[in-house]
Amino acid sequence: MSRKGAILIIDDEKEIRESLEQLLALEGHQAVTAATAEEGLKKFEEQVFDLALVDISLPDQGGLEVLKTLKRENPEVGVIMITAFDSSQAAFQASKDGAESYVTKPWDNDKLLLEIRNALDRGRLQLENVQLRRALKRYGLPNIIGKSREMQRVFDLITQVAPSRATVLITGESGTGKELVAKTTHATSPRADQPFIPVNTGSMPVDLLESTLFGHVRGAFTSAIATKRGLFEVADQGTIFFDEIGTVGVETQAKLLRVIQEREFMRLGGTETIRVDVRILAATNVDLKRLVLENKFREDLYYRLNVIAIPLPPLRERKEDIPLLLDHFLKKYSEENGRELRHFTLEAMKKMMDHDWPGNVRELENAVERAVVLSAGQALGLDLLPESIAVNGAHGGPRSSQLDYPEGSTLFDIVEGYERRLILDMLARSNWSQTEAAERFKIPLSTLNQKIKRLQIDVKRRREE
Repeated sequence: MSRKGAILIIDDEKEIRESLEQLLALEGHQAVTAATAEEGLKKFEEQVFDLALVDISLPDQGGLEVLKTLKRENPEVGVIMITAFDSSQAAFQASKDGAESYVTKPWDNDKLLLEIRNALDRGRLQLENVQLRRALKRYGLPNIIGKSREMQRVFDLITQVAPSRATVLITGESGTGKELVAKTTHATSPRADQPFIPVNTGSMPVDLLESTLFGHVRGAFTSAIATKRGLFEVADQGTIFFDEIGTVGVETQAKLLRVIQEREFMRLGGTETIRVDVRILAATNVDLKRLVLENKFREDLYYRLNVIAIPLPPLRERKEDIPLLLDHFLKKYSEENGRELRHFTLEAMKKMMDHDWPGNVRELENAVERAVVLSAGQALGLDLLPESIAVNGAHGGPRSSQLDYPEGSTLFDIVEGYERRLILDMLARSNWSQTEAAERFKIPLSTLNQKIKRLQIDVKRRREE
């Protein structure tokens, strides 16, 4: 889900202000408008904004001067410049002064919204980096919870590899905490004061991913109206983290391999070689060796990434850590929701210790947050646990293997009932990811979706529970 933000619009044209305000409101953003530089700067002083859209030509002051003032007052605020004229000189100056991007009127709404989402995401990353460094100074390590032998091995590996610049491949099922391990590795390394840039490679099409990673020059494609830095340049001297590296296309894999080997690349459409010093961490929940055998992942890239491997155990293999995790999340969500510290009843604790947690730590955290939010008292019982935990047995499936069905049921009713329970069980094991469940069933995603629709399974509601 894209981040929503408070956005300041400074433009002297009423139609532009109203159009932008309506567009942003439909996306769930809070929009505040101003017709002059003076009015906009005053509102900027009165409220904290995540992003500003600034017309480059204002009646009382130049937009570039407004940009400088905004960045001086709050260096972390994102600014997108808007202009009626396509000027490479103005775009270059705006970029030099700290603007996120440069948009020409009339704009394409979808492309503008993409620029806004990217700017808000970059702002979120900067904030997370600040918070990460504060956590490091206060606690020594961000909170990775575990006393089990398996987690002690993970801690030892992090301690050993963090001071180096070695590439690290973090493996484990969904929800085991791969990004947290990556952040901890960065936060305990000599690069801790430099950027930590996570990239979810599975969420972008190939052309957008390459533009995001390597940047582009003006004119590289239709909407490239100004030269833009990629995330490799942003992460220079720091760390870049590729989440779900197995989803990267083969063509992009070749370019990644070059960056890892040569520590250099070219922007899309460019001819200049750019050198960077970036540490690469990657994570995957699939077997990359299998993808290599299937010719879906380059063998040379696999070995370049797998210099140091940190395998994360699923929660079902370290159940002695569950009480520690419960205590941590109870404190966290009791405090966040302004509640007195909660505790689980013995009956609820037993159910959670018996549960196999197919969604791993993420599933456990969601269960604790849900229980705290819905609770009326300090004791959290079975009634506050998700049905998949409160009703099901240790393996996350139906408690009884006996054939129990209402008298008078037809064979069709019985088969349909068990099919529904099997699909619910597999969805729960897959953290309610239909794609992952289809892969586990070894059936096409379209087939699974048809069954979900026919059996009237509300995946969205179950996922939110």
